[in-house]
Amino acid sequence: MSDARDVGGPAQPLLIARDLAKHFQVRGGGRSAHVRAVDGVSFTLFKGETLGIVGESGCGKSTLARLLLHLVQRDAGELIFDGEPVGAPHGITVAGLRRHVQMVFQDSYSSLNPRMPVQDSVAFGPFVHGRSKPDARRVARDMLVKVGLNPDLFGPRYPHELSGGQKQRVNIARALAIEPRMVILDEAVSALDKSVEAQVLNLLRALKQQFNLTYLFISHDLNVVRYVSDRVLVMYLGRVVELGPSEAIFTRPQHPYTRALLGSRPSMDPRHRIEEPPITGDPPSPIDPPSGCRFHTRCPFAEAVCAERAPELGEWRERASHVAACHMLEPGSGHSRTVQ
Repeated sequence: MSDARDVGGPAQPLLIARDLAKHFQVRGGGRSAHVRAVDGVSFTLFKGETLGIVGESGCGKSTLARLLLHLVQRDAGELIFDGEPVGAPHGITVAGLRRHVQMVFQDSYSSLNPRMPVQDSVAFGPFVHGRSKPDARRVARDMLVKVGLNPDLFGPRYPHELSGGQKQRVNIARALAIEPRMVILDEAVSALDKSVEAQVLNLLRALKQQFNLTYLFISHDLNVVRYVSDRVLVMYLGRVVELGPSEAIFTRPQHPYTRALLGSRPSMDPRHRIEEPPITGDPPSPIDPPSGCRFHTRCPFAEAVCAERAPELGEWRERASHVAACHMLEPGSGHSRTVQ
C-alpha cells in the first residue's frame, strides 16, 4: 500500500540518526559530572520495517526513544526524517515530526488522563490536529474497533475501569488516530500478562500491515524482539555494539556482549540449564565510562587494545548488513583473536 506522504520513495530511509548524544548533568557532582545516557548513536530506519532495540537496563534505550521524538533535547547529532533534517531552517519542524511519529509508553495507565473517557482520549489527537469534534469522535470510534474494543462498551469508560491489556489497546488506538507513519513502542507490552502480551503483539503486527507503519520496538524481552523485529540494534552503556537482521543477531551474534545477552535467556529444556552466568559484574557507571571499548571491563576476551581505543561499528550499506563494534572483528586491530 502506497503512502501519499512518502515524498522520498520506498528506497529512501524513513529516519536517519547520526551521532546522537544526550548527557544529563548530575546534581551536586560539579560541572564535569554528566550521565552519558546516549553517546554517539547512529542508525537508519527503513520504511515498513520493525527495528528492535535491546540492552540492559540503563543502556540508554528509552532516552534514545525520547531523543527521536524531541521529548528531550539532544546535545549533539542529527536527525533526518524522510530526507528532511529535523529542526533545521529548511527541514521539518518538531511539530511536523510529531505529526508523523507517535509513541506508546510502558505504563499504560499513567499515559491516559484518568478524568477523560476512553473515546475522548483517542479523539483528542485528531481534534488538536484540525478535525472537527464530530469527525474526531468518528475517528476514535473507528480506531477502537480496529484495536479490538467495542466503542459503545468501552468508549464511555474511564481508564481505571479497564484492564492492563485494554488500556494498552487504547494507547495504541490513540497513537494511530492521527495517522502516523512511524510508531515508537517503548516497552509497550512488558507490563502485560503473557497471554495478553501475545494478543497485543499480534495486533501490532496486523496494524503495521494495515496502516503501512514503521516500528521502533524497544524491549528487554529478547524473545518478543525476535518475534516482531526485522532488524535488531544492541546497545551497551549509551552506544551501539551490534546491528543486523534479527535472525542473524539471534543465530550468529558477533559481539561478546550480544552473545552474553542471548545466553542469559532462561531455557525451557532441562538439559540446557544455565550453570554459570554468561556475563559477570555490574555495568560501569555511565558518569565515568571505561576508556576504549566500554564492555572491556566485563569481556572475557579483553586485551590491552580494548582499553586503549574504542572499536568502530563497521560499515553497512544495506538492510542485510550485520556489523558489530569489536576489535576481534577489525583486521589489523592488534587483538590476538582478530579475524584476518
